[in-house]
Amino acid sequence: MPLGTLDRTPPPFFKQGPSALSKLMVFSALSVFLMVADTRLQISQPIRAGIATVLYPAQWLLMQPVQLAREVGAFFTTVDTAQRAQAQAAERLARQAIKAGQAEALQLENARLRQMLALRDSLSVPAQAAEVLYDAADAFTRKVIVDRGQVNGVEPGSPVMDESGVLGQVTRVYPLVSEVTLLTDRDQAIPVLNTRTGVRGVAYGDPVTDGGTLELRFMPGSADVQVGDLLTTSGVDGVYPPGLPVARVSRVQRRADSGFARIHCAPSALAQGARHVLILSPLAGRIPSAPPPEPAAKPASPKGARK
Repeated sequence: MPLGTLDRTPPPFFKQGPSALSKLMVFSALSVFLMVADTRLQISQPIRAGIATVLYPAQWLLMQPVQLAREVGAFFTTVDTAQRAQAQAAERLARQAIKAGQAEALQLENARLRQMLALRDSLSVPAQAAEVLYDAADAFTRKVIVDRGQVNGVEPGSPVMDESGVLGQVTRVYPLVSEVTLLTDRDQAIPVLNTRTGVRGVAYGDPVTDGGTLELRFMPGSADVQVGDLLTTSGVDGVYPPGLPVARVSRVQRRADSGFARIHCAPSALAQGARHVLILSPLAGRIPSAPPPEPAAKPASPKGARK
């Protein structure tokens, strides 16, 4: 059958009702009416509320991953912010602690320097200030190196003290530095005087006991020595000026099997950690030499003796 003979209109059995344009116009007008009516009369509000109530569980369930992601992100952001704030606070605290420590150290050093200046003015011998550079590299001795030497007029045997008392003695002198052997060295000995009793003795270095002390040896067991007695230089050795603080008696042991008491003394000076010291001129150079002996008088000639 030729195509031109076919009827292009659908048969009555397949008719679709109103045309598409008519449907569009009707539904458009209905939509506009419903929108205007809903705006004015809120006629669809119950329907929307019911639908929202029915769909809320599904909406809540779908929002949980998003909410969880937000909370996780906020948690890590908060943790990172807190860590940065803590690090900054710790850094500020460390800087403040360093400044406080430096201020305290400077205050202590200033007080010690003032005491040393007052001590130097009260000494009857020339003295010069020095600074401790470092400890001598020897584990078996107690020695320090100071920044004064031959060019500064330092002599071997010069007493060295800090603001609290005698520290040691210059044992070696180099052009720019000097070596000071502390009183707590095992090879050091210093004549001392008990200011309470007036008894003289000799204190020897003991680097082992209590990290470095002095021992007052060869004192009889019945000697009048008590804990707390102050020992000063006696001045009989011609090296140390008399009256300088040396140590305080810290422990007295009297044993029945020995005729001597064992007396331990704590140094008055800061044996470990001293920084600023005074180097005194040796006392031996200022002791006047003994006058020469007078010539013996000639015996008188007897009367009447022949010439």
